[in-house]
Amino acid sequence: MAGLGTPLKDIEVEVGPDPDAVDTPETDAKGNVISIAHSDGSITVSITDEPIESILADTGGRGKWFANLAEQIDGDELARIADEIIRGVADDEQSRSAWIESRAEGLKMLGLKMDVPSLSTGADGAPVDGQSTVRHPLLLESVLRFQANARSELLPTDGPAKIRNDDNNSTTQEDALANALEKDLNHYLTSTATEYYPDTDRMLFMTGFGGTGFKKVYCCPLRERPVSESVDAVDLIVNNEATDLNNARRVTHRIRMRPSVVRRMQLVGAWRDVELGTPMAISQNSADLEKKDIEGVAPVGNIDPEDRDREIYECYCELDIKGFEHKKGGKATGLDVPYRVVVDVSSREVLSVVRNYNEDTKDLPVARKWFVKYPYVPGFGFYDIGLVHILGNTTNALTASWRIMLDNGMYNNFPGGLIAKSATRQNSNIFRVSPGSFAPVETGGMPIQSSVMPLPYSAQGMPALLGLVQEIESAGQRVGSIAEIQVGEGSAEAPVGTTMALIDQASKIENSVHKRLFSAQAEEIKLLCGLFEEHPEAFWERNDKPSTPWDKETFLTALRDYDLVPQADPNTSSHTQRLMKVTALKQLQGLSPQLYDPVAIDRVALQTLGFSNPEQFFLSQQNNNAQQLEMLKEVNAAQVEQKKADAAVAKAQADTTRAQADVAEVQAKIQSGFFQKEASGLGAGSERGAPDEVDIMQAETARMDAETKRMAVMQEADHHHVDTVSDILKHLHQQATQRHVARASRGKSGE
Repeated sequence: MAGLGTPLKDIEVEVGPDPDAVDTPETDAKGNVISIAHSDGSITVSITDEPIESILADTGGRGKWFANLAEQIDGDELARIADEIIRGVADDEQSRSAWIESRAEGLKMLGLKMDVPSLSTGADGAPVDGQSTVRHPLLLESVLRFQANARSELLPTDGPAKIRNDDNNSTTQEDALANALEKDLNHYLTSTATEYYPDTDRMLFMTGFGGTGFKKVYCCPLRERPVSESVDAVDLIVNNEATDLNNARRVTHRIRMRPSVVRRMQLVGAWRDVELGTPMAISQNSADLEKKDIEGVAPVGNIDPEDRDREIYECYCELDIKGFEHKKGGKATGLDVPYRVVVDVSSREVLSVVRNYNEDTKDLPVARKWFVKYPYVPGFGFYDIGLVHILGNTTNALTASWRIMLDNGMYNNFPGGLIAKSATRQNSNIFRVSPGSFAPVETGGMPIQSSVMPLPYSAQGMPALLGLVQEIESAGQRVGSIAEIQVGEGSAEAPVGTTMALIDQASKIENSVHKRLFSAQAEEIKLLCGLFEEHPEAFWERNDKPSTPWDKETFLTALRDYDLVPQADPNTSSHTQRLMKVTALKQLQGLSPQLYDPVAIDRVALQTLGFSNPEQFFLSQQNNNAQQLEMLKEVNAAQVEQKKADAAVAKAQADTTRAQADVAEVQAKIQSGFFQKEASGLGAGSERGAPDEVDIMQAETARMDAETKRMAVMQEADHHHVDTVSDILKHLHQQATQRHVARASRGKSGE
């Protein structure tokens, strides 16, 4: 097999002088192309029995593997291909007609269109003025919550990709290359491909709503770089008999393209340069019309034909093209092989036919992947289940209930009624009565109560209906996984594991959806890396400050050695769960600090809180050592002070014990002397009678001194305020004086 740009031994090329000629292939009796007269005057001729298209395919050059084969295919064959594709796409569109109608009804249920209550006409022709048109926001709230949560997980600020390296023995140089690859890919998706984040955000909204979102990963000929753009499910036409993208017979991307963009694609050589004529008006399905209605955009009417967009079908299908048949052993096998065919619907012209399989699989062609499917919940057919299917009926029930309650309130406050025919012989039967005024009514001689009867509106059933509405709404929130997680109503001492279990139980559906989105984004990043392998210069040529000076060999080595995966954690579907995990980790560190690296744990905690560079908060090694030494000195000083305090407390307790013993001894002496004298006076008949007041006063004074000493020690030990001690001593002195006076009174009474 000859390489790119090398001479071909099986091809003889002659240059002719006619620059106005067109490419004209010549075939043999079997339909094989044996020569091509090119538009530049050159002629390509096969001098062997091998077909020329096989030689060109093997070598690259003019007919390189992914070249536009439409330039070499016969006009009749191109017309057959165009008819087959347009007819097949029409059949695919018809197979999903019910899905289109359901999607249009779902768009109405979002309640994004402003419906103002106005005069409308019912089926019986009766006007209903001011009837409610409100819609319950359950479906819209569910979709917005899903979009916000999915965006925060799949589209972080510093980029969606990270390196997964399972080699624990990697060198510092290898780690630096891996980090450079990760950083520059995230720079590409956030700064170079500026459409990636807003486009993915829009795709997530439609994924939550309809259940299916699509990403198309391809190399754009106009932007000259790989791109990943969302495709509305309405514009990706697949027969509903298919279950996934891999087994679909046709996958057609319907593109509405400005004529100027079509012309650019022709000028860069991506599409065949042929006259296309005036574009026809593009047919609109019900989903397209509903989207325009929500946006407030009128459907395209009789506008200038030159301003119409062209409808392009980019069809990924399998064909058996004459002149490019699949062969094995030099014989045609009749096998349909994958192609990418571009057709202009208005002119039915084939603009491009490109092989959709790699050269190394040409013996048994395997189609290349261009689309990634983002599912919400896997469905029964090709299209998946979304919130519009899960909450559609619930939203309709809540909407009907809201309208009943609003209309009931309106008619109870502004009631209508019936009026007798004989009472309507007047200029008007419509009365708007201002407050405090009266309107004359002709009753035909009947009492006014007999002429006019209000309709029997009643609000008695409203409390029951309100309870039913709340129950339906609660059930819808649980199914839609948007119910508020009540984790703060339990005990504050509840273990973090219990709280995480509550969150996990309440977010089962959300977690399963997140895992599907993670797998889809991983496939998207893999397809992007595959395109960068084919176009490596596009990775760094628009990056003014790459992390490393990339070249083709270094870049391809990095792509082969390192796997790029989404930054999102497949086991954590929300920021709340991530914070709870970090909290649990910090608790484990507190229980067993000797088992954990505190710096590593704090680094993870800061990254979880949203700080992209947690190292800025950590001390340098020198400052850290100095701080640890200072902390050690402070700990030693605190231990010395603690020992001094403990000694002072022990001394104070000993002094208190001695003071209490002295008080007890004095009290014993007082009681002993008092009773002895009292007994001696009564027994001997002494004239003294009462005990000596001087002795009593001396004993009381000694006791008070002991009490004072004890209180002083207690003050020093317990750090009581001076005023408190003074109050206690004053109180004791008053008690002693009262006892002395009482005893003196009893002594005088005894005399």
